Amino acid sequence: MEFGLIDFLKLVGALGFFIYGMKVMSEGIQKVAGDQMRQILGAMTSNRFFGLFTGFIITILVQSSSATTVMTVSFVNAGMLSLGQSIGVIMGANIGTTITGWLVSIFGFKVSIAKIALPIIAIGFPMMFSSKSKVKSWAEFLIGFALLFMGLDELKHAVPDLKSDPSVLQFLSDYSTMGFPSLLLFIGVGTILTIIVQSSSAAMALTLVMCNEGWIPFETAAAIVLGENIGTTITANLAAMVANVHAKRAARAHLVFNLVGVFWMLFAFDFFIAGIDKYLLSSSGQSPLLEASIVPIALSLFHTSFNITNTLLLVWFVNFIEKIVVKMVPSKGGIDERTNLEYISTGIMATPELSLIETKKAVVKFADIDKRMLTFVKTLLETTDKKEAEKLFAKVEKYEQITDSMEEEIADYLLKVSEGEISESSSLTVRSQLSMVTDLERIGDICFQMSKTIEGKLDQQTWFTPEQRNNLLEMFTLVEEAMDIMITNLNSDYETVTIDDARLKENEINRKRNDLRAEHYKSMENRDYDFKSGMIYTDIFSSCEKIGDQVINVTEAITGDI
Repeated sequence: MEFGLIDFLKLVGALGFFIYGMKVMSEGIQKVAGDQMRQILGAMTSNRFFGLFTGFIITILVQSSSATTVMTVSFVNAGMLSLGQSIGVIMGANIGTTITGWLVSIFGFKVSIAKIALPIIAIGFPMMFSSKSKVKSWAEFLIGFALLFMGLDELKHAVPDLKSDPSVLQFLSDYSTMGFPSLLLFIGVGTILTIIVQSSSAAMALTLVMCNEGWIPFETAAAIVLGENIGTTITANLAAMVANVHAKRAARAHLVFNLVGVFWMLFAFDFFIAGIDKYLLSSSGQSPLLEASIVPIALSLFHTSFNITNTLLLVWFVNFIEKIVVKMVPSKGGIDERTNLEYISTGIMATPELSLIETKKAVVKFADIDKRMLTFVKTLLETTDKKEAEKLFAKVEKYEQITDSMEEEIADYLLKVSEGEISESSSLTVRSQLSMVTDLERIGDICFQMSKTIEGKLDQQTWFTPEQRNNLLEMFTLVEEAMDIMITNLNSDYETVTIDDARLKENEINRKRNDLRAEHYKSMENRDYDFKSGMIYTDIFSSCEKIGDQVINVTEAITGDI
């Protein structure tokens, strides 16, 4: 039997066909489950068990543990998830990815979906032209589902006919009887295979095809699956290479989790193989060690039982894993600690629903940074120590640069999201979030301008009276309360937010500004303080009122009162 270049290209093309079908199906189901996806991702902020469940459900929906873990790493990079929370999500993703194996082993080998693939496409194709986005999304899911199994069918036909010439894979049998070294060798094969195809689901499908065709025995395939569990961590670690220290740690936690699992499985391997063989022999009368037809089911069972057992064992050691990866990836300080969006790829989030969840949390982070800047400026107002003041000036300047960067990055991200096919509600969210980041960046600018004003005041040794200082501190307190309301609204479901509390606080800020202005004019007439002090004083309380305007603008963008 000859297996030339054209045959190899057919094999690669069939694999590409399978992966493309998975991508289309995944994107379709994500769009269908848009609102539910928001609720599921909200569970990420809860305990490790909720995180585990979240990772499991999201991976079932997106049909890729790599996509889930890369998404999780990007959330950690943007400061949206803590390291401990991300570890729970990653554990759940490892269980969720086993569902693909079951889909392929049951429908791909036991039921010939490929035979009814064209009728499925025939049903889905007219739905593509519907004016309703939900119907279009279901069409994508149906067509992707059909393409997935057409690709799998092509994959089965593209593999060499080993039955007519089994000597082609003689080298595999030569290395499969060496005991423990064989186990290590095929774990390495599985790792490399997954790195090459960049999808553990696709690598699993390829392994199932090899088993079904009699290429490799069950034990060898099981070892390859263990390697695929290591290989799937590479994608997240590559994504984290250019991210901050927190994201690197999250990616490394995925690697540690899977490596520990493979390590203990090296010693329990024979026990697991024997257990699965005994179970299938008693339930179906077939042994995966003797019959190739039952191997795909046996392999899926091995994959699922391994990942569930590994998760049940290690979920109690999340804090310990966290400590390990913190030591593995020490912080270099400075920019290494900075949370940003610079390296979040829009390609990771295949649908607007996922992308807008990411930007929503980024906007909250943006608002938190603004609140911190305002706190620094308030502290500056009370500081008389020059060294302490210089540190605060440097912090405000650094944060102002971060706000400029965040506005640009979030806006670019939102514009890329809007370039795709998005629903009317998603389009409105994009517009409102673009408005929000503009207002939030303006708050950063005003805080920076106030810090420069205070810096000039200290350089000129111009001092406020106790009454002036107290009035300004009261104004700052009102603005902080307004920002707390804004942040609460940003964290809430946009559809439930009302303008009332924000409007009341805005009116309170305006009244305070008017009162201070009127008192200021009287004080200037009475010469209660000098002209320079009065100018700086009015500049600061007027700037506080301007921040209040930007703050109410953000809530108006949420409620649609722009």
